[in-house]
Amino acid sequence: MSSQIPTHLVGNDPDIPPMQTLTAVTLRPRPLLDADELDAANARLEAAEPAEIVRWAHDRFGSRLALTASFADTTLIDIATSVAPDVEVVFLDTGFHFAETLNTVRRAMERYALNLTVLRPAADADDVWAHGSDACCAARKVDLLDAHLIGRVDAWLSGVRRADSPDRADAPIVSIDRRGLVKVNPLANMTDDEYEAYIADHDVLVNTLQFDGYASIGCWPCTEPSTDGRSGRWGGAKTECGLHL
Repeated sequence: MSSQIPTHLVGNDPDIPPMQTLTAVTLRPRPLLDADELDAANARLEAAEPAEIVRWAHDRFGSRLALTASFADTTLIDIATSVAPDVEVVFLDTGFHFAETLNTVRRAMERYALNLTVLRPAADADDVWAHGSDACCAARKVDLLDAHLIGRVDAWLSGVRRADSPDRADAPIVSIDRRGLVKVNPLANMTDDEYEAYIADHDVLVNTLQFDGYASIGCWPCTEPSTDGRSGRWGGAKTECGLHL
C-alpha cells in the first residue's frame, strides 16, 4: 500500500504541507528481542544443556547467527557444529597469536570443516608497544568484530562462562550487547568440572599451551602462564579486552 498522502489533500488542507516539503523519517528497527522475550529466554534456558541453548539460538536466528572462537579449545565449536554444522565461526587473527593457537585453528578446520571467517587488522593498526593494550585490543579485536557483525548477523555465540572469573560470574545466557545484537553464552552455566568432563568425553581439541601452564590464552605479548583462570591475561591488571563489555 502506498504511504503517500492522497493528491486531493495536498495543498487543500492547511495542516498538511506540500509533498515536496515533507521530511523523510528514519524508522528505528524493532529490537531483536524485547524485554519480555529476553526474560522468557533466560528463564527457559538457565538450566538447559549447552546444545539446547545453541539449538534455540539457531532456530530463532538461522543463518543470521555466528560464533566467535579464541581457540583455547574447541568446546563451543564442538557443541555448536553438532547442532548447526554450517554456523559461521569467526576468528580474530590479531597478528600476535601464539603459534600453538594458529595450529589449533588448523586442527579444528581439519576435524570440523568449519565455515571459518578470519578477520585481520590493517597493517598499521595500533599495537601494544606504541599505543598500549587498550588501543591494541580495540584495533585488533573490538573494531574488527564490530565491523563484521553489525549488519551481517542478528545474534552471536560466545564461550563466556561464569566460572571464568569474578567479572563474569553474573553472565546471562542471553543478553543484548552494546551493538544491539543478541549475545548468547551457551556455556555460561557450565562448572569447571563439567567443562573438563565434556572435553575429556568428546576428545575436544585443546590448545597445547594449556599443557604448559596457560589456563587462559590470548596474544603472546600480554599473556603469561597461570593456572588461576584468566589471571594470566594482561599481567592481571586488566580483565577484559572489550569484546564482552
